Amino acid sequence: MSSSIILPDNKIITPYQADITVPNWMVSSLERVMQYFVDKNLRLDTISADRMPKPVEGKKYMLYVHIPFCHTLCSFCTFHRFLFNEEKARAYFISLRKEMQMAKDLGYTFESMYIGGGTTTVLEDELARTIELAKTLFPEMKEVSCESDPQHLANPEFRQLQGLVDRMSVGVQSFDNGILKMTDRLDKFGTGEETFDRIMAAKELFPIINVDLIFGFKGQTQEIIQSDLDMASKLDPRQITTYPLMITHQTRKSVKGKLAAPHGEMMDQYRQILNSLVGQYTQLSGWAFGKTNDEGFDEYVIDYDEYLGIGSGSFSFLNDTLYVNTFSLRKYQERISQGRMAVEQQKRYQKKEIMQYRFLLGMFSGRLSRQYFRDNFNVNLDTALFKEMSSMKAIGAIKNDPNNPDDIIVTDNGKMMGLVMMKEFYSGMDNVRAQLRKPLAKQDM
Repeated sequence: MSSSIILPDNKIITPYQADITVPNWMVSSLERVMQYFVDKNLRLDTISADRMPKPVEGKKYMLYVHIPFCHTLCSFCTFHRFLFNEEKARAYFISLRKEMQMAKDLGYTFESMYIGGGTTTVLEDELARTIELAKTLFPEMKEVSCESDPQHLANPEFRQLQGLVDRMSVGVQSFDNGILKMTDRLDKFGTGEETFDRIMAAKELFPIINVDLIFGFKGQTQEIIQSDLDMASKLDPRQITTYPLMITHQTRKSVKGKLAAPHGEMMDQYRQILNSLVGQYTQLSGWAFGKTNDEGFDEYVIDYDEYLGIGSGSFSFLNDTLYVNTFSLRKYQERISQGRMAVEQQKRYQKKEIMQYRFLLGMFSGRLSRQYFRDNFNVNLDTALFKEMSSMKAIGAIKNDPNNPDDIIVTDNGKMMGLVMMKEFYSGMDNVRAQLRKPLAKQDM
């Protein structure tokens, strides 16, 4: 378990002791409540859409870019991805840059860009050209975040991204070779020791390196988790992210009972993570930790209420409306070649639904604020979301900030509940992706 940390200036950090007291049955109850709301609000009752709306003056936007290719497909991953084909991938990047120009022509400007996948670095030269174009089209862009798997860090071509990517997030999942073997990652990406060495070598390339870890695997003991956290800490990255393993309808058969740990272990594992990382890092969200409290991280929806997604299978949220791009590579290429953006579905949300979503994000990020709800919805948070606020107060998940009545402190119980809620929300989004991919025929791949 965690022990005292001595910094270079001989300052001693006392170990953090997470105060998580909610019982397992309460966590299970919250999961069921979240599953109800997720199934209700993420239902695919969309209508067709042919174009994106124009931007609203005064709003800030983030650009999401999706690269749906991987050399290998992990059994527990539910993101939109296809097996890598170089010819298709190069054609895709060309279309992606055309769609980016279309967003510019609509009048959008972006403060930040997040590149997700799939494996974003399958073609480093194409990715570099895409980022260069983005920085030319949107000179106001302050940060570019990107994902990669550990194997690509060793490619000589990876250095093309130096100076273009500000934050590189590496999907480690675990440094333990037993966990890597169980998840079919050992042969694909190498041993934990090899991954450690690759990240250490890549640190000099990017201002921010983020190490992604997953907890909740079957057989992942406290000793294994602690070893993973210790290995990550030795790398001294700017950020560490610790995701819970997410089981969706799509992965339930392949993951539950084979890869997933019993439900009751999650709380003890999360307590261990907090005890190990809080003090070394600032907690940025329920599962993200950083050296400072003002840098971007994977859950970009926390910092940006509105974002536009380009690429096959990407989502946008603009003007209270969810927009969905086609999941078919064939249709994607056809639309772009016709001078149209890739959006094909939309769903508008009501004010109450959006407030509940923002409440979820506030709990997860620890940034729950009455002022935010007054400014953005013109409501009193305590009355507009009375049930949500009352239930969280009753279990000691939130309390008033004695220094500012508008701010709400999210306690360790609240962090646990925020993590559970966000996990179920992302699982629901993965179920949506699975449903959108299901109709794809061979010619769509």
